[in-house]
Amino acid sequence: MKKQEINELLEQKHQELFNWLQQQKEDKFWEKGPEGKWTVGQHIQHLTDSIKKLNHALSFPTFFLKYKFGKSNRDVRTYELVVQKYLAKLVENKERAKKYNAAVITPSENKFNHLLKTLNIQNKKLQYKTNMMSDKKLNSLILPHPLMGKMPLREIIMWTAYHTEHHTKDLIENYS
Repeated sequence: MKKQEINELLEQKHQELFNWLQQQKEDKFWEKGPEGKWTVGQHIQHLTDSIKKLNHALSFPTFFLKYKFGKSNRDVRTYELVVQKYLAKLVENKERAKKYNAAVITPSENKFNHLLKTLNIQNKKLQYKTNMMSDKKLNSLILPHPLMGKMPLREIIMWTAYHTEHHTKDLIENYS
């Protein structure tokens, strides 16, 4: 997938989330979901934290990323393969994911709008960073993912688009 296509996908998936959120009553953002499910606020907090961590990692000089995590030793997977692998890892690691998920707190009402703005800004930053990075670096530099292990930057950025879609689908299924 080309950089422009990745950025368009990031924009589309975030816009779908924001469109859904705009259609909801604000009091829904803090109500408890079905048993064992996050609140809407927790979903947004998690997505914001995730993209902020990625942007922070992409702020390091590329030589540091190469030194710290190495280089990819395989071809970049397609978007579809990244999604398939992620879904398989979620099934394999349900208990591990539950422990990780328990740490996500619900933001307060007065912080929620700020959180939405932050998520939008972080999405734009990621698109900018993706555009500015060479294809060679996107394909060869790697970062660790908590469930999927080391991934080339191109894959982890594509995963970020799917990650947003995944949480948007969960919100629609459980809160619409």
